[in-house]
Amino acid sequence: MDKTLIVTNDFPPRPGGIQAFVHSMALRLDPGRVVVYASTWRDGSEVARFDAEQPFPVVRDRTSMLLPTPRVTGRAVGLLREHGCTSVWFGAAAPLGLMAPALRKAGARRIVATTHGHEAGWAQLPGSRRLLRRIGDATDAITYLGEYTRSRIAPALTPAAAARMVQLPPGVDEKTFHPASGGEKVRARLGLAGRPVVVCVSRLVPRKGQDTLILALPRILAVQPDAVLLVVGGGPYANELKRLAAQTGVTDSVVFTGAVPWEELPAHFGAGDVFAMPCRTRRGGLDVEGLGIVYLEASATGLPVVAGDSGGAPDAVLDGETGRVVRGGVPEDAADRILALLGDAELRHRMGERGRKWVEDAWRWDLLADRLKALL
Repeated sequence: MDKTLIVTNDFPPRPGGIQAFVHSMALRLDPGRVVVYASTWRDGSEVARFDAEQPFPVVRDRTSMLLPTPRVTGRAVGLLREHGCTSVWFGAAAPLGLMAPALRKAGARRIVATTHGHEAGWAQLPGSRRLLRRIGDATDAITYLGEYTRSRIAPALTPAAAARMVQLPPGVDEKTFHPASGGEKVRARLGLAGRPVVVCVSRLVPRKGQDTLILALPRILAVQPDAVLLVVGGGPYANELKRLAAQTGVTDSVVFTGAVPWEELPAHFGAGDVFAMPCRTRRGGLDVEGLGIVYLEASATGLPVVAGDSGGAPDAVLDGETGRVVRGGVPEDAADRILALLGDAELRHRMGERGRKWVEDAWRWDLLADRLKALL
């Protein structure tokens, strides 16, 4: 692998799925051949501590959002030359991939840009579609998460760029996410021992569907009166979700943990009997789930999953084998699938085992990191 400059807005300690994806991939590359150029985050001391712990250099820009401006492009070019990098990986193609021509001119031989859910939205609007086309022409490979995102993005590219698309989804650390991850301790700490637990681990934003789960609770509680919804994560939708729980009369059956440190997430997955995130597509297709790595993390933990049908989320579920896909935003659908799982321990066990094996066979980080190394 050439020495690689990773250019990204999405990097820890800023939370999020893309951030975890880029960081996990970076950790599986040769640390002596990686340099990261990233935006900063609101807590400077936390950023400094995190960066000091990394096995490769992390250079932070002063801004909280890198954009392909002349200043940022010049900084990226300077880092490429200073560190002798000959390949570039854009952690998210849009909009940073617009810097590709300048980096190519500065000596980059290989340039790879990774797409997520938001590029699928870019592909639907005329102005951003043209920019995405430019990114495709200027890079050696555009990666995609799954068939849904490929089908949305490819028509925006030239035929030559579309032919260079390569699947590169995020992976799962099956040694970290596993059935003995400590879920019983979390249950005991939260007072949930002995209760049927539906867990949702995700950032709290409208697309993810935590509100759908809250609205599904009365139907669930009518059959499983001791059931509880465990909502793990922080985000701008938190207060609205708490108000909704109160309005629906289910406050006593919902536990909000707030943001949880990454190292504690496996145990919080393990605290559930069923994992559910009935995500939905919003804003006319512009706000869409790219894949949903949390479904695979839940599968690795041995849980059956209930997923929404937004975007590429179904790509992370073998419907009927590792879980079920429901219509996003329809509480009755979510409730019925959750009840079927809560009421059948053998079905939960069978789906959990199948999901664990699927992760081990197809979604391990080492398999996917090898694919990125080849591209670079």
